[in-house]
Amino acid sequence: MDVQSFAKALFTRGRTVGFRDMEVYASSRNQFRVGVFKTEIDSYTLAESRGLMFRGLINGKMGYSFTENLADEGMETLLKDALENAAIMDGDEGEEIFTGAAPDNYTHIDAFSESLPEVPASEKIAWVKAVEEQAYALDNRVFTAQVSVGDTSGETLIMNSHGLKLSHRDNFAAGYISAVVKEGADTKQSYAFVAARDFSRFDAAKLAKEAVEEALSLLGAEPVPSGNYPVILRKDVALTFLSAFASSFSADAAQKGMSLLKGKVNERIMSEIVTIMDDPHLAERPNAAPFDAEGFPTRKKAVVEGGVLITLLHNQKTAKKEGVMSTGNAHKAAYNAPVGVAPSNFYIVPGRNCYQALLTAMGDGLVITSIQGTHAGANPVSGDFSLSAYGYLVKGGQIVRPVNQITIAGNFFAMLSDVRAIGDDLDFGVGAIGAPSLFIGSLAVAGT
Repeated sequence: MDVQSFAKALFTRGRTVGFRDMEVYASSRNQFRVGVFKTEIDSYTLAESRGLMFRGLINGKMGYSFTENLADEGMETLLKDALENAAIMDGDEGEEIFTGAAPDNYTHIDAFSESLPEVPASEKIAWVKAVEEQAYALDNRVFTAQVSVGDTSGETLIMNSHGLKLSHRDNFAAGYISAVVKEGADTKQSYAFVAARDFSRFDAAKLAKEAVEEALSLLGAEPVPSGNYPVILRKDVALTFLSAFASSFSADAAQKGMSLLKGKVNERIMSEIVTIMDDPHLAERPNAAPFDAEGFPTRKKAVVEGGVLITLLHNQKTAKKEGVMSTGNAHKAAYNAPVGVAPSNFYIVPGRNCYQALLTAMGDGLVITSIQGTHAGANPVSGDFSLSAYGYLVKGGQIVRPVNQITIAGNFFAMLSDVRAIGDDLDFGVGAIGAPSLFIGSLAVAGT
């Protein structure tokens, strides 16, 4: 049975057992990935997943259930499981089924490339081998190069008993190289990524060169004396920081006391030159969608504007608690996951300064090009972080040598309150969180 027919029949049967409002969230995903190491294919994944979640209100409680079986017996199991689930819930927690919006409230987003599924596996395999070959050819100090490429495609369908019916297709591809270089006993590693829906933009030579040149530039790195330094967080590090603390902007986290931003809407929380946007309508990014996981229309919005917190990110439940409207940020990590809150395409708005202009403005200081340990060393509840890092020492606006074995520490919001200048080099890496390079006035560094 197709999903839409299954949903209609499910709603009919659901009413007979007492469900009032009902929703079906169905998702299908296809994934491909291939990796190469030492000229040999060392990983190959071809996976397909499909599933459906049902949720319904009965006696003021929301019941959940899910299945991969779209036959009659699957329908009966769904309703039985949802009834049992609702029975053990602690009353009304504010969840509701979205009644729908006018069609013109949904922005059309073309997030599916028709050409990407036509790229044969042989071409992707040839690409990873070409990246590896290019890396080894660049310098005899290249010790190992590990390369992979993959793509994912899928479709999401939401239907509910109010007559809402929405669907959205998307796909995306990403490539990766990890290059290790060795000179004597000194070993350094660097990474490079490429992501797009157009596979013709995947330049093997460019990707290999980026990773190898950076790894070579780190040879001979030494720490610096401990102290407070002016710092440039390179774009890839800045986006890693934003990713690590993105949950702080969730209204769900704030309402649970797990974010410093609780009660801070309309207050200044960072430098006046910092603006953070959430834009689900960036068609070239992986989280582009016209509706969220509840079927609510998505929209582009400033979360922080001129350093002021304009809004937290809401789904219907959190918005109801605050007496505001959902921001269209209901999120499901998988079809069988509960509805939560998450950003879509979340990024710091770029400035007008080129990378060299940031170096010149800083004069003397450090460029941080990599941080490690964000899962353990970054606390999104308090905003505090202490992370191992490496990068470059800068004198007179020029990079003079590589730096390693240092730790940077501080508070995310205090750090962004000390942003002195913003680069024009906005980068999303391979994901949906992006940032340009940021010049920070002062950051604590532990070295020698």
